[in-house]
Amino acid sequence: MCGIVGYIGFREAFPILINGLKRLEYRGYDSAGCALLHDGHLNVYKAKGKVSDLEHVAETKDIKGTLGIAHTRWATHGVPSEVNAHPHVSMSGQLALVHNGIIENYAILRQRLMEKGVKFYSETDTEILVKLIEYIKDKRHCDLPSAVRMALHQAIGAYAIALIDVNEPNELLVARKSSPLAIGIGEDNREFFIASDASPIAEYTKQVIYLNDEEIAVIRRDEPLKVITILNHEVEPNVQTIDIDLGMLSKGGFPHFMLKEIFDQPEVLRDCMRGRLLPDKVVLSAVENYKDRLLSARRFIIVSCGTSWHAGLIGKQLIETFCEIPVEVEYASEFRYRRSTVDERDVVIAISQSGETADTLAAIEKAKSKGAFIFGIVNAVGSSIARATDTGVYIHVGPEIGVASTKAFTGQVLVLSMLAIALAKAKNCIAQEDYLTLIGELGCIPDKINKVLEQNDRIRELARIFTYAHNFLYLGRGYNYPVALEGALKLKEISYIHAEGYPAAEMKHGPIALIDSEMPVVFVATHHKLHKKIISNMMEVKSRGGRIIAIVTEGDEDMKKIADEVIEVPETENCLVPLLSVIPLQLLAYHVAVAKGLNVDQPRNLAKSVTVE
Repeated sequence: MCGIVGYIGFREAFPILINGLKRLEYRGYDSAGCALLHDGHLNVYKAKGKVSDLEHVAETKDIKGTLGIAHTRWATHGVPSEVNAHPHVSMSGQLALVHNGIIENYAILRQRLMEKGVKFYSETDTEILVKLIEYIKDKRHCDLPSAVRMALHQAIGAYAIALIDVNEPNELLVARKSSPLAIGIGEDNREFFIASDASPIAEYTKQVIYLNDEEIAVIRRDEPLKVITILNHEVEPNVQTIDIDLGMLSKGGFPHFMLKEIFDQPEVLRDCMRGRLLPDKVVLSAVENYKDRLLSARRFIIVSCGTSWHAGLIGKQLIETFCEIPVEVEYASEFRYRRSTVDERDVVIAISQSGETADTLAAIEKAKSKGAFIFGIVNAVGSSIARATDTGVYIHVGPEIGVASTKAFTGQVLVLSMLAIALAKAKNCIAQEDYLTLIGELGCIPDKINKVLEQNDRIRELARIFTYAHNFLYLGRGYNYPVALEGALKLKEISYIHAEGYPAAEMKHGPIALIDSEMPVVFVATHHKLHKKIISNMMEVKSRGGRIIAIVTEGDEDMKKIADEVIEVPETENCLVPLLSVIPLQLLAYHVAVAKGLNVDQPRNLAKSVTVE
């Protein structure tokens, strides 16, 4: 949600800020703005809409300056508008601030400041924060870092902020709590870049610092970076080297990032397996280093949200089947608030693409407070969840720009598959023959995904038939039930068609009432032990006039006799089938949305990284 970019150095800031905002467009937003400091003047420009609208606003303005901050806003407090867009300025007009997150006690702070004569013009919590900082600075006669520290002591909630002051033309302040912020360090400390994640920074420097909660960075031109806590304790910055393939940040000839990322999957899954999947074994350092702790767990609890929750449902089946360890899968948003029995005997597996999901982070903190061991599965190196966990596995699928997750899902399922296989071997509860069969089949998955992707043109033509639909039903059993949930989520995320996923056997317990000739039904019906039962479910739909699209195993002639449309996937082990059966559903959702003329990469109301509740 939202995106922050900032720059201080020797270059013109505006092009860097705009380029950075474009890198962050995938996060979702409804307005954009920037503030530039030049010759003692603070120039602030805002626009409702896209970054391109901001460029249009600024094209006739003074955009000079080597110090600036910029922002893309996703509305929380106040409707999308130019007034509510960031940056927000102080009463004197000397301070400008951008903010990601939510200040939960904004109403109390606003009332206190209004009683002191402070006026407000927007509906945002951010305007309250910048005016509180200036009020403290003037009242206490202190410097800006001190005023920021004192203001953040009063603020309850989540924040990542960047702040500039007309009176400090060589200083940029940033701070964070429960909202990500990265600082890129240029050569010889001559310039610094800030952003909500490393993607806007990677083309300028590989040296990055990720601020921890309640840390403030005082960034001064041509000086080493200084990091303090809100208690005014100086801390040593932890500089990391990032490795982001800039090619992953471009569409590479594809019309949309989402389609590119669907087609990325064979290669990125190879990257995910590299060094881990060997000809005769699965090697995960997290399992090697913490084998006793993992195997002694009384249960695993998977906490996640959205697509990651669907991956977690597959992980539950994998771990219970191969490792004989009980697994619970919970929405992080529910886990964090309900009373639970988690304790030091449990292992909590946190799954998040961004590594910044607010609910999942809160669930981790709750589990840690109870003594649980925390295992993370994330994509973003150096993210908050990666730092908060005891150990874990990166999925290494590269930046995912499309808001609707595709390659992150298959990366998560692949890591969960390797985790289950490695744990089963460590626990001696899998036969050597089965172990080697699964290893061999995992190695074949990328090539088999390529075979599915060869059907892209046919799926595109098929998708045009179904743009009329107002509702879809997705049905699957076993490992394919979570795939049905994921397929339904993809369709509603980007095509705005209402879709629901169910276990196929549950259709008779309510959803069958919806079946008619206007209701397309997608069956994820690859070969498994319940194959005959899902054929019976299909016959029930057929007899009621439903239009059936079936995802089947190659050569399944029985399904072809029943379904209106059939998409085949190569045969594989039943437990690995989600890695193949989800691909046609990703393509179907994509092509339906494109046929409807919708913005596939940035669907309405959605943000890529949900860093607030």
